[in-house]
Amino acid sequence: MNNLVIGQFVPGSGILYRMDPRTKILMTIVYVFLLVFANSWPTYLWAAIFLLAALILTKQGLGLYWRGIKPILWLILFTVVLQLLFSGGTPVLFQWGAIKVTQPGLINAFYVIVRFVLIVLMSTILTITTPPTAIASAIESLLKPLKAIKVPVAELALMLSIALRFVPLLMGETDKIMKAQKSRGMSLSTGSLIKRAKAVIPLLVPLFVGALQRALDLANAMEVRGFESAEGRTRYRELSYGRDDVLAFIAIAVFAVGFLALSFIK
Repeated sequence: MNNLVIGQFVPGSGILYRMDPRTKILMTIVYVFLLVFANSWPTYLWAAIFLLAALILTKQGLGLYWRGIKPILWLILFTVVLQLLFSGGTPVLFQWGAIKVTQPGLINAFYVIVRFVLIVLMSTILTITTPPTAIASAIESLLKPLKAIKVPVAELALMLSIALRFVPLLMGETDKIMKAQKSRGMSLSTGSLIKRAKAVIPLLVPLFVGALQRALDLANAMEVRGFESAEGRTRYRELSYGRDDVLAFIAIAVFAVGFLALSFIK
């Protein structure tokens, strides 16, 4: 749990830390949206170069991002296995009974790995360089046009801010519960798969109970302080675009144009 980097803010001094959170959110959305339509190795290479530049601008060690990817390696591996075993086409590279590995399946599996890693890393860059409150404020600002159709933008932003604040709290609570259960002789890493699945239940029950209790305490605290609506609240720091944001928009535009151009290369 301590290695789960995505969703956590890590203080730093890189250029991306000085950028407006709205710029980083829009950059992430455009990057992920285009990456979904990547169809060849030049597009993935171009996306990887852009991501590498963003990683350098954070001035964080690559080990930080590797620690963030390790907890989800099993999910990447599972997805790759599905691509290998259930993708059709020819030629067949390996076959054992009904199980066969084809060349298109192998290529798709490689693309899935690259796409998965790139999306996770870009999302991690957003969260480690932007405090949760700044992300909530940026989303509220970006969704302001929806107020015209009576969408409660301020309330949605408040809910997001609270949810993001709960992430590290729940992670810490999970770590405490796991250590408490281990001290009582419980093991989550030994025994059969069914036994380990059953061992998770004593972990989930107190975690959900604790999360609900925290939510109730927060609701009561907001009520006794007279909280009624997030609409019209002022902020200590107002969002504003700067020179770094203009350069970032130019960079993402260049990336998008280059990506679309490479998409037509077969």
